[in-house]
Amino acid sequence: MSYFKVLGFEKEPFSTSPDPEFFYLSKEHETALTNILIELRLKRGLSVILGDVGTGKTSLSRKLIQELKEREDVIFHIILDPSFDNEFLFLSSLVRNFEINGAGGDSSSAILDLRESLERYLFQKGVTENKTVTLIIDEAQKLNEDSLEVLRVLLNYETNEFKLLQLVLLGQLELYSKIMNISNFFDRISFKYSLNPLNFDETKEMIEFRIRQAGYKANMQFFLDDAIREIYQYSRGYPRRITMLCHRALKNLVLKKKFVVDIGVIRELIDGEIKSGWHRKDPLLQKNSY
Repeated sequence: MSYFKVLGFEKEPFSTSPDPEFFYLSKEHETALTNILIELRLKRGLSVILGDVGTGKTSLSRKLIQELKEREDVIFHIILDPSFDNEFLFLSSLVRNFEINGAGGDSSSAILDLRESLERYLFQKGVTENKTVTLIIDEAQKLNEDSLEVLRVLLNYETNEFKLLQLVLLGQLELYSKIMNISNFFDRISFKYSLNPLNFDETKEMIEFRIRQAGYKANMQFFLDDAIREIYQYSRGYPRRITMLCHRALKNLVLKKKFVVDIGVIRELIDGEIKSGWHRKDPLLQKNSY
């Protein structure tokens, strides 16, 4: 029997996989998601979401995909690792993943053909078929200058009313400096937003939300308030750290045959991590926009 079923759960409540069903929408995540969906409906072009490691960017992208799957008028593709060495490889990847016919070649001499194939495809889908073609790029800080230039050119494809390609970039903070170094890219951003760690109330809501989603039905409080406060102080509100610490707490309960997470359980885990040298210290993402 799985450890979580011993504790009364139907599913694992604190998996670090980006399952949209377990994604807690904080106010910031909800603001980002709602605005992205609005931008897509209006076909405004470019949205950029920044956030420190572990603030929920990947989970947000999966939630966005879940929303887009429900719309028949949207064609989308997500790139999980945009580490392309050159323009040709990036364009080839786009052509292949959007299943565009009639584009080929095996050298940089084919770049013009690839661009023209993409433009024809975007016009056919966006204008003739009235579809919204969307490209989502996670880990966008990995985009090099050539790839960002490709995206800038693709954003030039438009009608008098709207952009033919809708682009959503989600990346770590270093993406900001990359964008600023490319002329005419920053000004094309229709929606820009920075994700910050959760506050204490959101941390509590996130833990309780994931417990409910996992099918916990007992009336007693599973994570006591003092334990949640200890989790918040140690994780500093980073969703990934919260999830991982809660997962370890559940395993600890099973090993010790307990059924409630109290402050003693959390402090024991934290002390063990600090003593082992695996305690990470880094600054919080500042709450400012760009």
